[in-house]
Amino acid sequence: MRAVASFLLMGVLGLAPVASAQAPAAPPAAAPDPNPLTAEARRAVERISGNLLRMAEKMPEEHYGFQAVPEIRTFAATLGHTIDSRTRTCASLSGSGAQPGASALKAKADLVAAMKASIAECEKAFATLTDATIVGVVTGGRGGPRSRLAAIYGMVAHDNEEYGYLAVHMRLKGVVPPSSEAAPPR
Repeated sequence: MRAVASFLLMGVLGLAPVASAQAPAAPPAAAPDPNPLTAEARRAVERISGNLLRMAEKMPEEHYGFQAVPEIRTFAATLGHTIDSRTRTCASLSGSGAQPGASALKAKADLVAAMKASIAECEKAFATLTDATIVGVVTGGRGGPRSRLAAIYGMVAHDNEEYGYLAVHMRLKGVVPPSSEAAPPR
């Protein structure tokens, strides 16, 4: 019995190298991002930027003038305010000097184009940022001097706040906001 067990153990151990040689090789690990802070901030900006753009595209034109109550802005005015704030922030990060102007817009096509321009402005800013530069100080805007990273996260927080207001406008008009849509099947 002992001989049989030893024989089986030797057989299993002898086949182990053959079995492991047949196993597919693990994919190579992705190289770590050399700028993880900047990459994380970029993902946060891209996520809310995408939601805001899809929202601007999805809301029917006839509801752009909708104002739920007199004390709040219309859908168009809220979107324009958000776009202007984003443009100011990203222009301060890149030093491009881009000027806001979406707050005065009312037409859907104009505001969608302005949203796309604000996204491009933010992409331009991120093209210049690294983890070494994202902690550098920028001046202007609310709160006075602060790091570029703080400015970015301030913009993301403001964008999400305004997205919430815009989502209420959409819901009151029977339109599902983009972030509430079912995810497409994979």
